[in-house]
Amino acid sequence: MTAPGHNQTKIRVGIDFGTTNSVVVIADENGNTHPARFVFTDHATSETCRTLLCLWMDQDGRRRVMKDAIGLDAIEAYLDDPAESRLIMSMKTYLAQGSFRETRVFSSVMTLEALIARFLTSLMDKAGLNPGDVSATIGRPVRFAGELADDSLGVARLRESFLEAGFPEPNIVLEPEGAGWRFMQRLDRPATVLVGDFGGGTSDFSIMRFDPHGSQRVTTLGHSGVGIAGDQFDYRIISHAVAPALGRDATYRVMGGQPLPVPAEWFASLGRWHRLSLMRTPQTLRDIADVAKTSSEPEKLRSLLRLIEDQESQNLYRAVGQAKSDLSRQDSTVLRFIHRDLKIEETITRADFESWIAPDLARLDDAIEDAMVQAGLGPDDIDRVFLTGGTSFVPAVRDLFDRRFGAQRVDSGSEFVSVAEGLALIERERHQA
Repeated sequence: MTAPGHNQTKIRVGIDFGTTNSVVVIADENGNTHPARFVFTDHATSETCRTLLCLWMDQDGRRRVMKDAIGLDAIEAYLDDPAESRLIMSMKTYLAQGSFRETRVFSSVMTLEALIARFLTSLMDKAGLNPGDVSATIGRPVRFAGELADDSLGVARLRESFLEAGFPEPNIVLEPEGAGWRFMQRLDRPATVLVGDFGGGTSDFSIMRFDPHGSQRVTTLGHSGVGIAGDQFDYRIISHAVAPALGRDATYRVMGGQPLPVPAEWFASLGRWHRLSLMRTPQTLRDIADVAKTSSEPEKLRSLLRLIEDQESQNLYRAVGQAKSDLSRQDSTVLRFIHRDLKIEETITRADFESWIAPDLARLDDAIEDAMVQAGLGPDDIDRVFLTGGTSFVPAVRDLFDRRFGAQRVDSGSEFVSVAEGLALIERERHQA
């Protein structure tokens, strides 16, 4: 007799906890997969959930308790009362950063693991699942985001976050291996496959040997990763097409002295959407207002001030994301963003965009080469290439693979759920008799 809670009775799931979006996929006993659908307050449903957590204090009888919302609900809750709530974004970005251990949320000190666990608990609730009732395989990047990322710390904190959320014994594997398992379902013979998985914060590459009918179905030959992906490309657009309209190139004076450049850190944060909301502090807002008084471009800096005060980051990044998406399908687009007196209508050509991201493309190309070297293989040894993630739509990214391996060998599909689908298949495989 199977004891309650034994793995044989649990639901097999794969979870792609992403920098920007998170996905949960369920695998049935026949090897079929289907994404869980998240239900939000306005009755909207989606196969993806924005990795956002909003926290606020609410009255429960005589006690004040901390409440939360995630995804689209988090955005609505935050915009409803930004002064009395805290929006937590890009939590995954901090997993491998030893300098980020905990933060104060209202009167409570919360670890990063506790914040992520709170998000995961709500994520599963919106999917109609209980963490204790599932057996889960979790994805992790090959290289975590951040210049001084500690990958072993990132894995340990990722595991602890899932344990704290109530997941029993989470199995953690590389995200591109999940995408590879998904791609393997298309194969009818052994093949050596390079998988490129492009997320919001990291890009990962794995080279695997798949044998759909063999006793060892998957053998990993090499892998590499780099902390560059969709968010970095957004940053390039903001830096070139948005920041100048907000006073980045302005100067200001102190006590009538020589002109000084405005603080560069304001615009570094502007280009990282999870950091922009952190600028909404009284000190930063006062600093911007003070600099604007003696600035060579005061109205531009006041536009920056109003952008931060009014919490317009979501609308700004939506406009930037639309421009990036347009450039994947056409040769030019117009980035449009309006807020109060600020009106940006900037024409961007694909050639412009590709010149801006050229340093990032070079690092992606180096990471592909690292995976090839680690595997001890040349381009002719790769039978197929499978790309997943939104950045795989960018033509210049696709060209990196077309040039190396030939366009006829490069494939893509299920860009936003394929990693979680593969993770669910791995989870099912691991429990097969």
